[in-house]
Amino acid sequence: MMVTQEEINEVIEWCEGVKKEKKVMFTIERNPFRDRMRWMARFPLIEIDRPKETAAPNNLVYDSTMRRLYQKMGGDWMEVVPDLEGSIVGREKE
Repeated sequence: MMVTQEEINEVIEWCEGVKKEKKVMFTIERNPFRDRMRWMARFPLIEIDRPKETAAPNNLVYDSTMRRLYQKMGGDWMEVVPDLEGSIVGREKE
């Protein structure tokens, strides 16, 4: 399942728009990308600005301070990065 930078940017921009519209510290939203982006199909919800320590491990987390998306992989939160190999790849959080 290929992850492109364009798709990552699209999800980030959507998250930024929701954040501006709702004007809350954090929000949990249904994932509107499940049917369009294969790699997003496994995330039922997107947690915007929710601390990773309290986020559900099966959801995608958006950190607006870092402007990055995170997914839980192997017990750790990993940044979603573009994949050149054809499968979803993560980078350990800094």
